[in-house]
Amino acid sequence: MKFSFTSLGSASATPTVNRFPSAHVLNVHERLFLIDCGEGCQMQLRRYGFSFLKIREIFISHIHGDHIFGLPGLLSSMSMMGRREDLDIYAPQDLAPILKSYLRFFGDGFQFNVNFIKVKGKGLISILKTKRVEVLSFPLNHRIECYGYLFRETAPGRNVHKHLIKPYGLTLFEIARLKEGESLVRESGEILENGYFTYQPYTPRLFAYCSDTAPFDELPGFVQGCDLLYHETTFASDMQLMAGQTLHSTAADAAHCAQDANAGKLLIGHFSSRYKSTSLFLEEARAIFPSTYEAKEGQEFDIPLVKHCNNSK
Repeated sequence: MKFSFTSLGSASATPTVNRFPSAHVLNVHERLFLIDCGEGCQMQLRRYGFSFLKIREIFISHIHGDHIFGLPGLLSSMSMMGRREDLDIYAPQDLAPILKSYLRFFGDGFQFNVNFIKVKGKGLISILKTKRVEVLSFPLNHRIECYGYLFRETAPGRNVHKHLIKPYGLTLFEIARLKEGESLVRESGEILENGYFTYQPYTPRLFAYCSDTAPFDELPGFVQGCDLLYHETTFASDMQLMAGQTLHSTAADAAHCAQDANAGKLLIGHFSSRYKSTSLFLEEARAIFPSTYEAKEGQEFDIPLVKHCNNSK
């Protein structure tokens, strides 16, 4: 049951010869979610073997060019590949007129619908539920309306401890009810406590995406307990003043957020082209939050499944 994140672009506003603008793929049980769509996104999808046609949803953090300039080309390529399935794009309201204008000029031959879903709100808001994952949005602190996204794996149904079935003479009806999370009372008055007879097969995984943002008090709470946190680090601490003026984060800011959120791992990206090397970012972040890693184009970060013991005897 795959749950992995691949960055297609780790640069900020200006791409470099080694880094593309923001675009990322989250794979949840082989369902692909595209997060932001900077220039060259479709080239990177091809380069790293992701099917255009398997993408059913795109989540845009905000309407700055380095996060959306890849959309026109990607949509056109999807059409030329014969796409017929609807595509849902989640984004702040300002993307709506841009999409409308694009589709008016270039969308005549499209055999699929492009559905715009407005993202808004001041707290954690559920915007999509599938069988395997729930997606929630939350506001960020940037120069324009900007949102982060939280991907929460759906909790699995409970399993019954097999070694308890025979000794307690559990019926098929009782097993089914216990799996649904119920506790039961038999006619004899005996209580079958759900917590004793069942267990959760694995812990649902949680991924958080924090695009362009300055630090703010509520942010760690929005991403609390995530297994993997992607957090922008446009600048290192040598440019703290610039970070404050442009409402971006430094590597230290991202590390403090991960620490306060009790994150499992921190992945940093969105590096300014002012820096020829990203080693300074890692040094600063790891001094505060050791489990920090650098987003590199095409590198997959897997969130492993933590299985629970069934206490079989």
